[in-house]
Amino acid sequence: MNIDDAKKGKHMNNIYDDKQFFDQYAKMSRSQQGLAGAGEWHQFKALFPDLSGKNMLDLGCGYGWHCKYAVERGAEQVLGIDLSEKMIREAKEKNSDSKITYRVCGLEEYNYPADSYDCVLSNLVLHYIADIDAIFGKIHRTLKSGGVFLLNIEHPVFTAGVNQDWIYDANGKPQYWPVDDYFYPGERATYFLGENVTKQHHTLTQILMGLINAGFRLEAVEEAVPDASMMEIPGMTDEMRRPMMLLVRALKQ
Repeated sequence: MNIDDAKKGKHMNNIYDDKQFFDQYAKMSRSQQGLAGAGEWHQFKALFPDLSGKNMLDLGCGYGWHCKYAVERGAEQVLGIDLSEKMIREAKEKNSDSKITYRVCGLEEYNYPADSYDCVLSNLVLHYIADIDAIFGKIHRTLKSGGVFLLNIEHPVFTAGVNQDWIYDANGKPQYWPVDDYFYPGERATYFLGENVTKQHHTLTQILMGLINAGFRLEAVEEAVPDASMMEIPGMTDEMRRPMMLLVRALKQ
């Protein structure tokens, strides 16, 4: 790998440690308000199992909001991993707890010890991973029998969007959401928070059948819609025009 390839790889996989990008991310409502600022939270939290006395693994924990929520729900031990050093630093500062351990580690590098967790959570990170089948298999292995996998991933309609943006009219009003090359999974170039970001597009079949083929039983599949209380936020009504996130609860039988 040459120097340019190495820089590209870091940019693709760890852009959250880029200062300019991270500073913009810190301004988002989900960064400043926590779970209450996430439009999908009213649906996602309903999928959580009973965590009393349980162990949870958070893949791509970010600021650690879900880790802290798990402890508040009675979890005995939580491990949050994230490839970004900046994210882990913020998690330790904003959501520390004696029952939470934070570690700088990528999803693909973690060792996934067998039969170790009652719940594994992955929130808005697997659309950066090319081989999600491999990750699904590792998650299935690390869960205890009867364990639950909670997944929030960018919806395939969103990741197949051309540049992941609307087509606007002359006045800057969104006209429609263009989708192209849906059945061709792989890298998609996007412009997010002022930076060029590479994500991975996965079809709905890939995601759901990937979970089933890994041995999971699907218990809930939901497309995220904004909470009614958030509809007055500028631009939020447009979120009803196409799905942005896919929420799944899967059980290790």
